[in-house]
Amino acid sequence: MAVAASDPRIAGMQQTYPPRSAVISWIFFAWAAEPFFTLITTFVFAPYFATHVASDPASGQSLWGFATAAAGLIIALLSPLLGAIADASGRRKPWIAGFGAMLVIGSCLMWFGRPGDLNVIPPLLLAYGVATVGVEFAIVFANSMMPTLVPPDRIGRLSGTGWATGYVGGILSLILVLGFLAASPETGRTLFGFKPLFGLDPVTHQGDRITGPLTGIWFIVFVLPMFMLTPDYPVRRRWREALHEGLTDLRRTLAELPKQRSMAAFLLANMIYTDGLVSLFAFGGIYAAGTFGWNTIQIGSFGIILAIAGTFGAWLGGKLDDSLGPKRVITGSMLILLLAVIAILLVDRDSILFVKVAAPVPDGALFAAPAERAYLVLGCLIGAAGGPLQAASRTLLIRVAPKDRIAQYFGLFALTGKVTSFVGPLLIGILTAVTESQKAGMAVLVLFFVAGLVLLARVRDSSAAQ
Repeated sequence: MAVAASDPRIAGMQQTYPPRSAVISWIFFAWAAEPFFTLITTFVFAPYFATHVASDPASGQSLWGFATAAAGLIIALLSPLLGAIADASGRRKPWIAGFGAMLVIGSCLMWFGRPGDLNVIPPLLLAYGVATVGVEFAIVFANSMMPTLVPPDRIGRLSGTGWATGYVGGILSLILVLGFLAASPETGRTLFGFKPLFGLDPVTHQGDRITGPLTGIWFIVFVLPMFMLTPDYPVRRRWREALHEGLTDLRRTLAELPKQRSMAAFLLANMIYTDGLVSLFAFGGIYAAGTFGWNTIQIGSFGIILAIAGTFGAWLGGKLDDSLGPKRVITGSMLILLLAVIAILLVDRDSILFVKVAAPVPDGALFAAPAERAYLVLGCLIGAAGGPLQAASRTLLIRVAPKDRIAQYFGLFALTGKVTSFVGPLLIGILTAVTESQKAGMAVLVLFFVAGLVLLARVRDSSAAQ
């Protein structure tokens, strides 16, 4: 396929941009990838693993944290190198295809996570780690395509629209699972009152386990438009030449980074606050399952509401990004997240801010208890702030990074988003295991957002950085 957009790394060449269909097709990458985070890591499979596969919710949260940490460490070590090689070779789509295959294979293996089968836990966590590495690396290379798609003054809107579209995909995948596939073991009915499609057995939680294969199929179907319609960077080097040049460029970039104080401060801030955000999303559903005893339908309904809030938040954040600048959007989002996390730690099943309230009634109405409704409101704030935080962060990177090394800097961006990403889940896992308290494990997230705010204050405004 002919490349419709010129390579912005070639000095002196007039930048052109592909047609609208190419941009929309790229946006659908987020739609294709989002069910992994919505269905597996947050609202369905992770809580199912903690409450039904592991021996108890606390040990389940701890094991899931260790697996997330291991995958994060691999991503942290390899992201900058792979980004540098991609910049030298030029192509992005082959990398996305390869890592997308890891996502599909690892996700499909989630089906074998039978309830109460402790023997399946090690291979199940390994499959989860493979899928996590695959989706995160695919995102690195998809993000690095953004500068070729729209002019610089529309990057913020593109980034926010991408996040919003991803949230919509997550919402629809959750509705599909809750409404037609996952049924309550007690009633045998889905959220919409139907019997599960394909004869899925509620007793063995096949409706929860099907989220793995569904995630893989969803990715294959909806990533195809990007491969067919969105132009790739042109080929620059063969693989071996790209490896040598990529390593050389990476060494030079790392050597220059201490002199780029604003960029270094931003990458360090991103390292810390992204760890907090990822950990918050990863353990929010598990925490709710352990605190309120929510089942898959309740957690999934909670996820749909959060995703709707996140959709509007990401869309609004993209518009604010272009008008106010990404740094202000990041700061505001982090303040909301910090206050929401503190408030969540003061909400228990029978108390809100130390005030006793009625506890949830078993088999009661959805979100009927005051503490459940408070958690729901705080979750919506987290969902609304999380999208703008992530979208504005990649916009800020695009505005300050050299265009000829954009994938490399996205690799560093992924590095700083992952180099300590194993620390958050690891600390949550350790503190939860030691104290046998989910609340104590989650409390560590406050420190991540406070430190992120302090470091972000040292970053120059994006307009001044250009």
